[in-house]
Parts: sequence; structure tokens; C-alpha cells
Amino acid sequence: MKKNIIILVLIVVAALLFRYGFSVYDRVMQTKAMRNKKAPEVTVADIQEAEIIRSFEAPGRVVSKYQVNVMARIAGYLQKSYFKEGDFVKAGQTLFQIEPQEFSNASNVAKADVENTRAQLVYAEKQLARAKELVAKDYIAKSQYDNLLAQRDALRAQLASAQARYNDSNRNLGYTHVKAPVDGRIGIITVTLGNYVSPSSGALTTINSTNPIYVTFPLDSDDFDALSMADGSNNINRKTEIYFSNGQKYPLNGVQDFHDNKIDQATGTVTMRATFQNPNNQLLHGEFVTVKLYSNKPVKTPVVPQTAVQENQAGKYVYKIDDKGLPQLTYIKIGAQNGTSWIVNEGLKAGDRVVIDGIQKVVPGQPVTIKTTIDATPATATQK
Repeated sequence: MKKNIIILVLIVVAALLFRYGFSVYDRVMQTKAMRNKKAPEVTVADIQEAEIIRSFEAPGRVVSKYQVNVMARIAGYLQKSYFKEGDFVKAGQTLFQIEPQEFSNASNVAKADVENTRAQLVYAEKQLARAKELVAKDYIAKSQYDNLLAQRDALRAQLASAQARYNDSNRNLGYTHVKAPVDGRIGIITVTLGNYVSPSSGALTTINSTNPIYVTFPLDSDDFDALSMADGSNNINRKTEIYFSNGQKYPLNGVQDFHDNKIDQATGTVTMRATFQNPNNQLLHGEFVTVKLYSNKPVKTPVVPQTAVQENQAGKYVYKIDDKGLPQLTYIKIGAQNGTSWIVNEGLKAGDRVVIDGIQKVVPGQPVTIKTTIDATPATATQK
């Protein structure tokens, strides 16, 4: 029994040794074959720099320049409205009428008070003029003249007070016609006709101005720094484009003319704002868009020939020739197309060499024969 076990163990050991020897032999033969195999020929290009107008993308929101709540400035019953919800209105256009009778009556009473006081003042000034002549000739006492003078001055004050009340009553009467304070598109009526309204009733409706219109968007603080470095300033008006959710570009370009004075600690972004003309009212308050912001000045940025760039599940990559002349798989991040090249955002620098032809035969870390080296000189471009 022990003899059989020993024989079985020896057979297993012999099989393992045979398999190991075969694998070693196979590796030796493969290495020998690789050494005897001619290195594949490839074409290499030197990475160059192009003058690039940098661009930065962010989600944005359309915001009206003016957002005005239309309020009742007096108390009364809402009698009429002179618009349809969603209409475009002009500044000064009458929107509502509040019952005017009470305020019209108050205005008439105030007007009568003004006229009565003015008549009394006219009589008092005539009396004073006669008294002035008489007192000069000592026909009346000086005290009597002083009394008439005081009455005249009191009536002047009363007239000023009456005039102020009349003006105030006319102001309130004017408030019975609720008017649009700005041009814009009017919203939903929140208080229907027949209701009693007052300044504490809240907004009767809302007007959002439409032209020009703002687009606000958060820009990552790193992108903000890159933009400032490109332009040499963070206060320069910059070209801005917006795209709708379906990918369509808004036909008019805007100008980024404002940024916040702080970085949002929660998001690490800076709030930016661009102004757009909106003559056809295509942009609506609250609409979400994609913003593309461009630097004013170009910056030198590496570009790589498109033929050098490959892609796998991990991302885009190139074969970069290292210091030993061997190709190494290097992952990169690219931006917009620049002629026949890609703008490189990360992974390559000027002077690096990459394989642009014969890529199919390249094995990372294995020797290659460099057949040709191309020096591609790019032109100025815009990153998109």
C-alpha cells in the first residue's frame, strides 16, 4: 500500500516538473522569437502648442433683468383688468382699475377746500393792502395792521396745506389705475376681479422684463482662475454662447459682464452673469440652458494629431515614446478639434513624441523602429 502511494506521488511530481519545464521552454522560445522578430516601423509626431481661445462650459439659468410684483397701493374693490395673462406690456400701461368713486369724491372735496382757502386769502391780501396805506397815515392802529398781516399769513399756510391734501387725494385717485412699472411679459393674475385689495394683499400679478435678459451660471473656481490667467484679468467682458436642452444654439451671442465677489463654499464655484439681447422674446425667465464662455485672449496649449489618439474603456490614450525610445500607453484628456488635431487638456506637453502611424503593431514597452518624425505646426484655434 505504501509502495503504491509513493509511486503515485512520484508520478504527480514528475508531471508537475514536466509541465514547468515545458512552460519555461515555451517562454524561452517566445523570447527568442521576439528577439528575432523585427521591431515594427512607426511614424512619430512631436507635440506642438497652438494659440487657443479657451472655453468653459457650465449649466445656466435665464433670469429677467427686472422681476416686478404689481401691487395695489390703495384699498378698494378690483373692478377691471385690461390685459390677458401672458401678454407683453409696456411701462405705464394700465393693468387694473380699483373702484375710484371714493377717491374721486375725496379729490373733489380737497379741491373745493383749496378754492375756498384761496378766495379767503385773496380777500385777506386786499384788506392787508388797504390797512398798509391807513397805518402809514396813522388812520388805524399798528396792532390792527399786524392782526391783518397774521391772518393773511395763516391763510397762506392753510392754502399750502389744502393744496397738499388735494395733491395727495389726486395721487390716491391715480393709484386706482394700476399701471405697469416696466416693459415685460405679465404673469398669472393672483387676485380676481371683485375682490377687495389693499397694499397688504400681496402681488396682483408679476411682470418679468424680457429684453435685455440675464443668464446666470456657476463657474468652477479652477476654471475661473484659468480664465483670469488667460485674460490677465477677471473683469473683462467676454463672449458667451448658450445652447438649449435640444442642443440648438441661441442665435445671438451675449457678453459676460459680471461675476460674484466670492466663491461659494458649498459648491466651490463663482456665480457669473451674461447679458443677452432678446428681441423676439425667445428666452424665458427660469429657462435652463448650457453656457459656453470664451476667453478674450489666446493661450498656448498642446495639440495632438487625431490619428495618434485611440480609445478603450478607460478613456482616450496615445503611445508616447519614452526616454528609452519605447512606446508607453498614456491616457490623455482632450478638448475641441483644431484642424486635424485635438486640443490636449491633460496628459501631454509640448515636446512629447507620440506614435501617429503603425499603431496597430505597437506593444507597450516593446521596441519600435521610428521611420519618420513629423513636426506638425498648428494654427490658432478656439477651444469648444
